Amino acid sequence: MDKRKILIQLDTDAQPSVFDRVVAIDAGVEELFSYGGVTPEQVRDFVYGAIFTRGPKSLKYTALFIGGSDVAAAEKIQAEVLRHMIPPFGLRVSVWLDPHGSNSTAAAAGRAAAEHLDLPSEKAIVLGGTGPVGQRVARLLAGAGTEVRVGSRQLSRSAAVCDAICAKVPNSHLQAVATSNAQELTAAVQGCSLIIAAGAAGVVLLPNAARAALPGLKMLIDLNAVPPLGIEGVEVMDKGTERDGVLCYGAIGVGETKMKLHKAAIARLFESNDQVLDAEEVYRLAV
Repeated sequence: MDKRKILIQLDTDAQPSVFDRVVAIDAGVEELFSYGGVTPEQVRDFVYGAIFTRGPKSLKYTALFIGGSDVAAAEKIQAEVLRHMIPPFGLRVSVWLDPHGSNSTAAAAGRAAAEHLDLPSEKAIVLGGTGPVGQRVARLLAGAGTEVRVGSRQLSRSAAVCDAICAKVPNSHLQAVATSNAQELTAAVQGCSLIIAAGAAGVVLLPNAARAALPGLKMLIDLNAVPPLGIEGVEVMDKGTERDGVLCYGAIGVGETKMKLHKAAIARLFESNDQVLDAEEVYRLAV
């Protein structure tokens, strides 16, 4: 008899994400174990509880989901999870890292861009590029061969993100740019054909004035759904909508793909017990 599909949610926040729990159930998870405030020191016992309770052939029916609002903290949890698996004996379960929805949202934004543009031929800027989603978007674009600028109010932060991406994506073309004032922003977006805003909710990152003199602009993607929106002139429901000759995607327009990817990633976890899903793996699910 087949085992029930169990998803173990390890969330670094005090309360496990309700959003992630609802989507897990809608994606077909039959038993959901949710834990909040998870620290690296606690991870070993969670992993042992997952890998020692079923035979190796049934471990594909158990999986781990790592979430929370702190991406760095979630990445530490993932590292500990993988450290305590015992692959030589088949004692491991599949794992998905998606803190703050960063990987699934970034993958959906990347797919929206790839649907309309030849990414290796484009120049892009990710505004709010040092945030959890922005970092992933920049990494995916860099992996696709796009020339990417990472925008931040603090140049040192964007430079650190560029260094981190270069370490994971060899031969990538990245540039750190500052966007702390109108002059810096105008200079940063010059020559870009693709602009993606991935900043904090309710913050305008690209006003109309900053893109008025961008004749080569082809596409705008705004991942903020909270007014005021991140890119002035883009509507939250836009999904490939043409506005003044530029293709536009709003947060809900991208969100439809994000939800499909989220559910597809959960389904993929239960196909085998040896998968590790990050931004690139989720991005490939949309192909």
